[in-house]
Amino acid sequence: MDGRSPLLLLLALALSGCAASPEDGGPRVRRVRVGEGWARNSVNAVIFRQHALTSSGDHQYTAFYDGEARMVLARRELGSDRWELHPTRFTGNARDAHNCISLAVDGEGRLHVAWDHHGGALKYARGIEPGGLELGEPEPMTGRHEDRVTYPEFYDLPGGDLLFLYRSGGSGRGDTLLSRYELESRRWTPVAHPLISGEGQRNAYTNQIAMDHLGRWHLSWNWRETGGVQTNHDLCYAATDDEGRTWRRSDGSIYELPITAATAEVVCPVPQGHELINQVSSAVDSAGRPMLATYWRPPGTEVPQYQLVWFDGQIWRVSQVGERSLPFSLSGGGTRRIPVSRPALAVDRRDRIYLLFRDEERGSRASVAVCEDPERRRWEVRDLTLDSVGHWEPSYDAKLWRRTGEMHVFLLRVGQGQGESLEELAPQPVEVLEWRPPGR
Repeated sequence: MDGRSPLLLLLALALSGCAASPEDGGPRVRRVRVGEGWARNSVNAVIFRQHALTSSGDHQYTAFYDGEARMVLARRELGSDRWELHPTRFTGNARDAHNCISLAVDGEGRLHVAWDHHGGALKYARGIEPGGLELGEPEPMTGRHEDRVTYPEFYDLPGGDLLFLYRSGGSGRGDTLLSRYELESRRWTPVAHPLISGEGQRNAYTNQIAMDHLGRWHLSWNWRETGGVQTNHDLCYAATDDEGRTWRRSDGSIYELPITAATAEVVCPVPQGHELINQVSSAVDSAGRPMLATYWRPPGTEVPQYQLVWFDGQIWRVSQVGERSLPFSLSGGGTRRIPVSRPALAVDRRDRIYLLFRDEERGSRASVAVCEDPERRRWEVRDLTLDSVGHWEPSYDAKLWRRTGEMHVFLLRVGQGQGESLEELAPQPVEVLEWRPPGR
């Protein structure tokens, strides 16, 4: 302690651009301001922004649309409270919450950015120089199947290469494609075009890929039969040990590509009309066993519940996370105004599981459920903020988490209307919430 009262300490932190959470004992949680971002809908704070926040070496990067829908890139030295902001010459249709910004840093330290996608042509640019925030001109990747892109996601590979996963086509009639950036040649090549095919009758909504310590990639998804979210159903799974060339079911049997509804391994049946949400989060434990977090409405109730679907090494199991009491129903197309966020999942070296979420029942704060129980039955829930974050969804710096055990979360209070309508909300502070869980 430095002798100051708690009130003075909080004031000093606020003036320096940070804020401590008294619920978490002060400095264990702090919030570092980056700038001001568009907040009239959730385009800056959707969970499928892979990544909203990422690090490389001693630096951390983020991106967001400002109040004029201009794309802003930002960088700081890890541990610093000062961010370098670079408003780019690029804009996006921020009025559509699908059109998020996804970014990555390759093994050279060069930024890669994809933005403004909802069934349109690929918008992609990379940094002019390693470590810099200036982007070059937009360019194609492979030049194939890049005219109807939605949900761009970058993934970092251990050797410095990148993956790019996206949907080609539309909701209810699209395919999932996978490409790879090769650091040595600085070129993109197709890996699986497509990896998962909707056969013109449906589409797969993929969850974030999880990579284990053995180099295995774990991919899960649900199917949707039409453009309406109420037709989401069934959770499926595939894994690869050879960087995307061969994909297997959890029993080791090999898929013939592309994977289709007839060949996909259903690891958790969920019928249509049960409020199953799409595009959630996955992780692996220390033994390389996959898990995913989502929500749906169990039979016989009107209340959707968070669920952990996990492989115990032999069978897939389901554990409910917490006990919600507020009912809601999902239907229709476009971005929905939902009282809960999709959950983000993380696992530490001791196999403790962390589920980040936001729920109106808890005042729409940023919250986390923690589980140390091997049977995944007992969860402890705490709030990481004392104020509402509106319709924010969680996204964290996965590279930093794996390296240091620090949870850095992209934070922005946002509104969200039904469909692609807006709330009259002025630009809000973009922040990084820094949290080191006890015992990490």
